[in-house]
Amino acid sequence: MQVHRGIPEHADTAAVLTIGNFDGVHLGHQALLTLLTGKARELGLPAVVLTFEPHPREFFSPDDAPARLASLREKLLLLDSAGVDRTYICRFNAERAAQSAESFIRDTLVRGLGVRHLFVGDDFRFGARRQGNFAMLREAGLAQGFGVESMPTLDVAGERVSSSAVRAALLEADLSHAARLLGRPYSIAGRVSHGDKLGRQLGFPTANIQMKHRRPALTGVFAVSVEGLAARRITGVANIGVRPTATARGRARLEVHLFDWTRNCYGAHIRVHFLHKLRDEHKFESLDALRVQIARDAQDARDWFAAHPDPESA
Repeated sequence: MQVHRGIPEHADTAAVLTIGNFDGVHLGHQALLTLLTGKARELGLPAVVLTFEPHPREFFSPDDAPARLASLREKLLLLDSAGVDRTYICRFNAERAAQSAESFIRDTLVRGLGVRHLFVGDDFRFGARRQGNFAMLREAGLAQGFGVESMPTLDVAGERVSSSAVRAALLEADLSHAARLLGRPYSIAGRVSHGDKLGRQLGFPTANIQMKHRRPALTGVFAVSVEGLAARRITGVANIGVRPTATARGRARLEVHLFDWTRNCYGAHIRVHFLHKLRDEHKFESLDALRVQIARDAQDARDWFAAHPDPESA
């Protein structure tokens, strides 16, 4: 998949296009991308996604914006696996926020991206003060020669599939519910970096993944499986949060203690699949108390895997 930052002045080819933030690439997104790629193959044109960075809600209300389900890199990987040919990352700033709906259609969609056919969600709004809607797009398509289709809301067991619904499930630690909405277990991917080696000092060395965003979509201690290190996933126990016993800095991080794994994994890109929550994150009175709890967490995770074998894991 080709990744472009910014919108070109003039498109080099016509395109079948969809627009959205695609946070988490849940089942609703996947259904939309299936329509996109199918139409693109039918017309012999590239399947193109236009997405925004940062999320418009992060631009307008950074303190109140929802936690991200995936980093930009993770989102691009998921779009690639869905068969998207090109993704354009449009910087959302004051200039973009002030762009009129008419200008967005003319300059961004038609001139910049060469839209031949457009898929959007049935509630899609765009342009300054969210003045643009599906009816405006359909009218513009009739006038300027591109097709427009809306993607109706996808329901799973009577529930609307959305990024908000996934976040709510994760907040409640209902990982099976989140997995039903995503079509897969919730996961976080990133590069293993050097930490402060506290886990090693406590007898439980960890692979450390620095979080890209301040607020993760879930916190606590979990039974996890990790891909990217071996042919099959490695099971382990993970803490995601601010580590209140060890630091007062409050920067969220993900730490994974891998079971029966002794090899160096610094620099590796791994994906951590969250399968079962063991407990909330707590501040302990001492490092010794923390060591005892980590040992208990590790055993609890091993016991859970013994009762719920992961078919993808070694």
